[in-house]
Amino acid sequence: MKKLLLASAIAAVASTGAFAEDIKIGVILGFTGPLETITPGMRDGAELAIKEVNDAGTLLGGSTVESVRADSTCIDSGAATAAAERLITSDKVAAIMGADCSGVTGAILANVAVPNGIVMISPSATSPGLSDAEDNGLFFRTSPSDARQGVVLANMLMERDMKSVALTYTNNDYGKGLADSFQSAFEEAGGTVTISAAHEDGKADYSAEVGALASAGGDVLVVAGYVDQGGKGVIQAALDAGAFDTFVLPDGMYGDSLIEAIGSDLNGTFGLVPGSDSAGGETFREMAKEAGFDGTSSYTGESYDAAALMLLAMAAAGSSDSNVFKDKVMDVANAPGEKINPGELAKAIEILQSGGEVDYVGATAVELIGPGESAGTFREYEVKDGDFATIGFR
Repeated sequence: MKKLLLASAIAAVASTGAFAEDIKIGVILGFTGPLETITPGMRDGAELAIKEVNDAGTLLGGSTVESVRADSTCIDSGAATAAAERLITSDKVAAIMGADCSGVTGAILANVAVPNGIVMISPSATSPGLSDAEDNGLFFRTSPSDARQGVVLANMLMERDMKSVALTYTNNDYGKGLADSFQSAFEEAGGTVTISAAHEDGKADYSAEVGALASAGGDVLVVAGYVDQGGKGVIQAALDAGAFDTFVLPDGMYGDSLIEAIGSDLNGTFGLVPGSDSAGGETFREMAKEAGFDGTSSYTGESYDAAALMLLAMAAAGSSDSNVFKDKVMDVANAPGEKINPGELAKAIEILQSGGEVDYVGATAVELIGPGESAGTFREYEVKDGDFATIGFR
């Protein structure tokens, strides 16, 4: 009997090419800072994928996966870098799901991930500048670049016959990159940006900024900011002054906290956030509801997909070593192979560990292009009766 059990164990190891181990995945997000109200859902999305793989019990010879959380703050690159260093040196993580905001993501990539050879898959760092980052093939993202988001925003406005806008953006990599992308696309389409002005987060009063925006004028005010920081402050100040009554909101401004703070005064405001109307997206939302969180919240699906991709890449490579499985991320994300949706990670692992191929579709219709970033789709919404209503997908 002992010989039979030993033979079975050896066969299991041979089929995966790995002995069971404890694999730690860093989840570094802005648990404090200007996106802190949407971060819990992102965490839950990533950890849902990790739980699914643990429940299967078949990854790399029965290895278990543990999430180790760290705070990126979203805005403090020094704090984010220190947190990421702790994940690698103290917690010994095999890979990092994150970070969230573009500036801290770039800092972690350059100062921590690349020097230590650690894969990073960000669900929400959208700055176009990250497309050209020196990453040694270690960096990927499941959200589309703001180069695309700017074009989609411009198209939305032109279709609504809004051809003159004022623009304000948070003064960092994310805000500046998105503002430049949008302005270029909007002007190319025939629109006019009356003013493009940065705002700083953390201020108590935005009346001066709103005064300059109002003087420049425009059909609407485009706010490329953060939902829990300056972006919200600019909107409230604009409403208080009667300067604008309709706002256009990119991804960083989507969140229930904005509705809770301002309410029905936002009616008529519209915008977009990454999202998919695919079958996988619906499945993920149902899974999230069962797990106790909102699967429609910003970047929850992208976070599930980021964690799922790195775990499937490990299965494909037969290794949890970043420098080995990094070469499999693009393979499992794209055709050819059997399409894999949320809830099917166990099936995907079985296919990969038997030498087959998968095409991970996931919660957000994942398709990685160019330098490992998502081609991406967006959910268009409008605020109606004091709540977000989905208009369509682009």
